[in-house]
Amino acid sequence: MSKSEVAQLPVLESEIVVPCCPPIAAGELSQADAEKMAAMFKALSDPVRLRLFSKVASHPGGEACVCDIADVGVSQPTVSHHLKKLREAGLLTSERRGTWVYYQVAPSVVAAMSAMLDLRT
Repeated sequence: MSKSEVAQLPVLESEIVVPCCPPIAAGELSQADAEKMAAMFKALSDPVRLRLFSKVASHPGGEACVCDIADVGVSQPTVSHHLKKLREAGLLTSERRGTWVYYQVAPSVVAAMSAMLDLRT
């Protein structure tokens, strides 16, 4: 199976979620875990990035072509910049198909972020 075929596999709802970091109430975060989570939340703290992330996450089929999500009130180069920041933070994955790039929410990322913030230990 090629890397592009793996990237296209759907994330199953029954998939076991492994948080990137321990739950916040489980104990003090390590420096590395704090930096990783801060990068994710920082990427989502920008309103344009949050809208782009939401558009990808809610798009039918679980993936969105950049041509379908670019209408967020900023120029195309700015959209590309924000999508790059979301990819660098580990929130999105991307795959080029011809001239278009398709984005998906990184597998389990939303559930993992939620599990990290869960105050129930």
